[in-house]
Amino acid sequence: MKVFSTTNEFDYSWEEVSTGNWRKYGPWNEKTPHVIAVDTLSRSVDPSTGILRTERLITCKQSAPKWLNTFLGGQDTSLVYETSYVDPKAKKVTMCSMNMTWSELLSVQETVIYKPSISAPNTKTQLEQTARITALCGGWQKVKNSIEQVTVERFSQNAAKGREGFEMVLEMSRKVFAEQREQRQRQLRKENTAHM
Repeated sequence: MKVFSTTNEFDYSWEEVSTGNWRKYGPWNEKTPHVIAVDTLSRSVDPSTGILRTERLITCKQSAPKWLNTFLGGQDTSLVYETSYVDPKAKKVTMCSMNMTWSELLSVQETVIYKPSISAPNTKTQLEQTARITALCGGWQKVKNSIEQVTVERFSQNAAKGREGFEMVLEMSRKVFAEQREQRQRQLRKENTAHM
């Protein structure tokens, strides 16, 4: 097993990040064209804790090398199962995902946590990202180690692209929220003027 782990900060509040997280995939994020569909399987709020639990299935275009696709039957899409927990009281989003496609050969289990930054809790959000990668194919340990190492390197590259794309989504969300706030204020001013 190999582990990829990183910690970063976004210059956005936890509220902005936790809201923007639902817009992470789609046409507004040019860094995720490989994501074909995001289907929500279930969503519920625990009445005692207020934690929102969501299960999603993410369908992606396969980016494996052609020789590997041929070897594995030419499958051109892959599925990822994600469970997320949004805790508004603790201000913490935890997302756990795992690959469903080829999972009998390679297991990738990722955990992403968003929480307020210790240095600036009202204006910045900390990202903690960890992935445990295990090659499950039988055979030599050297081959398993090579597969895991290549996967970790690729995961690291994709994580950097993912952060860039999420920054774009957060910036767009901030602009949209500012416009909506301005529209509400204009509407309120209109209403107040009409009552005078």
